Formats: sequence, structure tokens, C-alpha cells
Amino acid sequence: MMRFILPLVIFLALAAFLFKGLSLNPREVPSPLVDKPAPAFTLPQLHEPKKQFSPADMKGKVWMLNVWASWCVSCRDEHPLLVELAAQKTVPIYGLNYKDKRADAEMWLQRGGDPYVLSVSDTEGRIGIDYGVYGVPETYVIDKQGIIRYKQIGPVTMQSLSDTILPLVAKLEKE
Repeated sequence: MMRFILPLVIFLALAAFLFKGLSLNPREVPSPLVDKPAPAFTLPQLHEPKKQFSPADMKGKVWMLNVWASWCVSCRDEHPLLVELAAQKTVPIYGLNYKDKRADAEMWLQRGGDPYVLSVSDTEGRIGIDYGVYGVPETYVIDKQGIIRYKQIGPVTMQSLSDTILPLVAKLEKE
């Protein structure tokens, strides 16, 4: 009888961990970058490759960095919302075009509208790795000191904007 108790206890413990894991939201993966400085980079701008952009250029401003690609289906879902947000001029949105061809990215923005102040090209995905990108789209809210304050995994939605992102931006603007 005792020889069955240890395997039963182990099984029940594993079942409890599995049950707990299944109840978690996969979009709420904690990021080790939140409350840390945004990784530095200098990349060519998508529309003007001779010009460079770096997060250091944004010191003193609250801004969003949206990681996107023309081949990304979920990016198509969030894109109209980003275009609408950009028109409101609530927060500047900068794009990180991830593992994409420049011509495809430019054509995609031409067709769907360009919500970005500017986009940079991360054709090899190195900067995405530095930012811990799991997959596109991902969006980061970065404060005036260059600290990542929030990471949205997956498309930005009306709910994430109204419940989390815009209130955070308003709070950071006051600091």
C-alpha cells in the first residue's frame, strides 16, 4: 500500500501544476524587461534608410514601440486601431519592422495607412531578440527616462488600450 502513495502524491502535485498553468492567460507572460531600460539600438529608418533612429532620441518623451511585420496576420488586426490612435495624437507610436523586406513593409503601410511617427527596419531580428519578442505584434510603453513600463504581447485591442495602455501613458506624462 505504501509503495502507491509516493507515485500518487507526485501525480497529484503534477496535476495541480498543470491545472494552474491551464488557467493562466498566455498574453500575460511576465517580461524581465518591464521596469528596466529599453535596450539601445540604432537602426535605419524604413522610409529613409540613410537616416537612423535610436531610443535615445526619445529621452524626455513617453512613447510606444510597436513591433510589426507585413507578413503578420495579427498585425493586420491591430493596424486600424493603431491608425486611429495615431490620429488622436495621444502618444507617439514608433514602429520596429521585424524580419521583413523593406519593399513589402512600405507597400503594407501605403495600403493600410501609416500610424508610425517613423519605423525602423530590423531585417535580421537582432533588436527583437534584445527586446524579448516572442512573436509579432508586440507593443512596449516606454517612459521619459527610457524605461519600459509595459509590454503587450499580441495585438493591441480597444480593451487593452482603454484599460491599461492609455491610463499608463497619462500617468507617465504627469511624472
